[in-house]
Amino acid sequence: MTAAEQIVALAADDLDLFAGVREAVHAGRVPDPRLRHRLLRERDPVLLRRIGRLLDRPELTGGELREMRVGVLAPFTVGPFTDLLRASLAGAGLTPVTTVGDYGSFDMALATGDLTAGDPELVALLLDESVFLPERWSPADVGALVEQVERRLERFCAAVADGADRTRASVVVHTVPLPAEIRDSFVAWRDRTAVTSLWHRLNATLLALPTQHPQVVAVDLVGVLADSPYPVRDDRLHRYGDLPYTDGALMCLAHEVRRVAQARAGLSRKVLALDLDNTLWGGVIGEVGVEGLSLGGLYPGNAFQHLQRVAQRLREQGVILVLTSKNDSSVATEAMSGHPEMLLRPGMFSYLAVNWSSKAENLRTAAAHLGLSTGAMVFLDDSPFERGQVADALPDVAVLPADGDPARLARTVLESGWFDTLDLTDTDRRRPELYRGRADRSSFSSGFDSSGDYLRALGIELTVEPANRFTVARVAQLAARTNQFNLTGVRFDQAETTALAGDGQHLVAACAVTDRFGDEGIVGALWVHRAGPVWQVLNVVLSCRVLGRGVELAIAGWLVRQARAAGATAVEGSYLPSAKNGAARDFWARAGFTPVDDGRFRLDLHRTQDPTPDWITVKEPDQP
Repeated sequence: MTAAEQIVALAADDLDLFAGVREAVHAGRVPDPRLRHRLLRERDPVLLRRIGRLLDRPELTGGELREMRVGVLAPFTVGPFTDLLRASLAGAGLTPVTTVGDYGSFDMALATGDLTAGDPELVALLLDESVFLPERWSPADVGALVEQVERRLERFCAAVADGADRTRASVVVHTVPLPAEIRDSFVAWRDRTAVTSLWHRLNATLLALPTQHPQVVAVDLVGVLADSPYPVRDDRLHRYGDLPYTDGALMCLAHEVRRVAQARAGLSRKVLALDLDNTLWGGVIGEVGVEGLSLGGLYPGNAFQHLQRVAQRLREQGVILVLTSKNDSSVATEAMSGHPEMLLRPGMFSYLAVNWSSKAENLRTAAAHLGLSTGAMVFLDDSPFERGQVADALPDVAVLPADGDPARLARTVLESGWFDTLDLTDTDRRRPELYRGRADRSSFSSGFDSSGDYLRALGIELTVEPANRFTVARVAQLAARTNQFNLTGVRFDQAETTALAGDGQHLVAACAVTDRFGDEGIVGALWVHRAGPVWQVLNVVLSCRVLGRGVELAIAGWLVRQARAAGATAVEGSYLPSAKNGAARDFWARAGFTPVDDGRFRLDLHRTQDPTPDWITVKEPDQP
């Protein structure tokens, strides 16, 4: 079935999706997570335009949907792009406050480096060939055209770099399709090839911008459009309304910008939960036995094996794999261990639940075991019943269908970008093993009479050091992703964190933990203004996987010693409650701070109390 045919096949669901969103909006509430997750799989631009218009309500800003300020600049009419983007962002849990540059202002914005109208967190630069092609050119002089395009590309890249330096927003650029009209204007094949080669170099240069300017994010729109069933151009719309892209092409671009926004906001998922029967292999093992499973070889077995290969690649990049299957545990485990075509062996899963319990209960238990919320999970299953039960019981889990053509399994997992991140850190790569370590610690804890004895036996060591160019990406990632222990909810992005770490008046520190079971990596961070005698803590975040060990108190003890050594007289901090950060509510009181007004706490440094637990050893680097 082609992508276009699949859109037609989903027509019955379209009415339910639109009706569900409309009902929620008319009731003054945000569509529920199931509807929002369904939006991310939707590929009908007409439907998404209508839903985007429905969601353009100020009363829906905030609440369940995190607000994101988005700027849009284009040298042409943006048409339905903002509606398509709004619908796509809602699917990821975001709602945009959008500022669109005035028509005709694109060149001036680039020339002045002013990309920041509305103080955006993300700026989307929509591009077409007019940015790089001169208004007048001759196909009879290919060399002159190449020189002109290269000069314009150089100026554009310099302008983007200058604009990115003036803002803390993420600046999104994208590759640009070469219109057939331009390519076919060259009647000589050699010249046509030269222009096509030029355009490939142009797009390669755009894709390379993030390597020189970390705030720039490049999207390969040309590659995405190659997989799209929609035409890129509508000549009449282009000439009539200066709209160079069709709704389908703009929808593809909106999806890609949404994936960047989702990653920037720290809303990416950490866990892929997988079924076995008719998901990781073809057939029901209880009926056909190990020998009867469809796995590897020809279709459809190769499709199931390809899904395993994709899951394996995700794991190598830090996605935690969880197995949940209604099966006899010994039979399933034997098949996973012994089948010659099985790529995902039991040891690759950070949590296995092969039993006859409900999938919802297994996912809830897995989340608790891993120290994560169920909102960090993506669940893939072939059974509509199981998917419906999980969606009903755990609506924040992203539920994906594995029924239908197994050839689409890998695409189903990857196409919505659930696991995207702006930068891959060392901690990300090691995450599956880090979370397996939680199981080891859990088993180890059962042999002690008290939690204190257990914690002392762990041999916990905390290292706190100023953030540097190697750790700043992880520190910013923690700010974006951490919800449970996030004192103020202020999410300093990578650009802000880098700037604060280097200005002398601030302290930005990365906190790493090790114990007898291994290195947890960087699990916490703090941002402090230290210009005066009273140090002001702007935020402290700590990964949920180390909560309950007293690490946060050891961080507070380190901070107090640093402030005292620098001659400060007091340290002040805040706690701003949110729907998710109750775990941090009593942090300041436990660290010995005294409330001074609503949400603010203070510790006078003439006091000698050190809140660091006696079971934690703190490595003291030189004072930053």
